Amino acid sequence: MAFTYYKRLTRRQQGIYRKSNEVPVVQLPNWRALRPITRRLEEVLPGGDRHAVREVCAELLNAMADGLKIRRVRIVVLTRRPSDESEELHGCYTLAPDGGHAVIKVWMRTAKRNQVVAFKSFLRTVLHEFCHHLDYVLLGLADSFHTEGFYQRESSLFRQVINKIGG
Repeated sequence: MAFTYYKRLTRRQQGIYRKSNEVPVVQLPNWRALRPITRRLEEVLPGGDRHAVREVCAELLNAMADGLKIRRVRIVVLTRRPSDESEELHGCYTLAPDGGHAVIKVWMRTAKRNQVVAFKSFLRTVLHEFCHHLDYVLLGLADSFHTEGFYQRESSLFRQVINKIGG
């Protein structure tokens, strides 16, 4: 745990942080059905067609949400990543307004060279943002922190949806 960061959190936030750390895995009951969708994403991403990429990402996220029996999330795929001198934004999760759907935004091209992002990096970004959704709607957390448990959940999702790709 990043102790200096953790110490700056309120007691309430520290409790949420600890609860997040207690969940290292989210088991996808329909993981086998997700792998063909992930393979399609791997095929379509290099073409750079953001609408096609969005369709496959939406199919993947909808299937994951449906398998977990949670509310779906909307995905927006944008082109070139926003950046400043030191970093690029890869993705963003926005909580659902009352009665609406949460929104995941991901960018599919690098900021400096405008190249399509590598498949595994792009998929990890999509899953990372979906993990924020899981924190709120599956785990019932009042906030979503980048805890060790959070990153373990992201990795567990990645392994489940990609295991047979490339080998």
